[in-house]
Amino acid sequence: MRRFRRLRAGERIRSLVRETRIDKGDLIYPIFIAEGENIKKPVDSMPNVYQYSLDRADEILKEIENSGIAGLLIFGIPKHKDELATSAYDDNGVTQNAIRYIKKNYPSLLIIADVCLCEYTSHGHCGVVCGHEILNDETLPLLSKMAVSLAKAGADIIAPSDMMDGRVSAIRNALDENGLINTPIMSYSAKFASGYYSPFRDAAESAPEFGDRKSYQMDYANGKEALREIADDIDEGADMVMVKPALAYLDIVKAASERFDLPLVAYNVSGEYAMVKAAAEKGWIDEKKIVCENMIAIKRAGADIIITYHALDVAKWIDEFYK
Repeated sequence: MRRFRRLRAGERIRSLVRETRIDKGDLIYPIFIAEGENIKKPVDSMPNVYQYSLDRADEILKEIENSGIAGLLIFGIPKHKDELATSAYDDNGVTQNAIRYIKKNYPSLLIIADVCLCEYTSHGHCGVVCGHEILNDETLPLLSKMAVSLAKAGADIIAPSDMMDGRVSAIRNALDENGLINTPIMSYSAKFASGYYSPFRDAAESAPEFGDRKSYQMDYANGKEALREIADDIDEGADMVMVKPALAYLDIVKAASERFDLPLVAYNVSGEYAMVKAAAEKGWIDEKKIVCENMIAIKRAGADIIITYHALDVAKWIDEFYK
């Protein structure tokens, strides 16, 4: 009989032989900056998550800075939306101004800028629309302009999430042509057309006015295709690759971690967060235990970096994580 329990007898020995650990530096916290003043608007479907105007953002930015996590992923919510998402690549747009403010006042924070048109279009889709068709190639120049504008504002990392074909190459070329050769790209490479995004669309005010996003986001039944998407983004110049969502796609995270040697990101998305919060509020689960277990599962599957709305809580709990 092999006595596995010998190595489980107490916390010190469990800690000594533990295989998987999470560091605060592995975590990224998403934030929502809304154009306007004196805004701290709760996201009803995401407890403890808010839209902030820039004049109210110090509250969350100080918490992020003090938490010890790596940084933030920024989403902007403009007042003006139109067919071609002009606010997305306006150098004085809400996201660009927020990046400049954060860089000036919180220089230690890593800023990842999401690149997608959906928050800025009047129709809510991630690309240029003709009738009810989302046009791929016509969208690429707009994504490139947005990426350059955000990088010039001071974003440390550009993160295209639109799922248009060829966008990594287009953005890399645009960044390089504008002298931004040192700005890395974190590509949402395997982003699935998931039901887990619903709360985010409340937070970012980005629900599509018609149809859905299945013609550009991935079919959630396809795992091999996800690996092809990741490989293609690497070939196009991505510096980091992402699987989104995380928990329902841990098989993809695992497969990607075994096949590719770039830093691998997993996005623990809004619906995954909201389900945990709702069950915890009902008293049905122990929130801390469940969140810690989820984070370890994502890390154990092979993710190097985790984007999560739980990041600030996890940073507080991390010393208790493994007990």
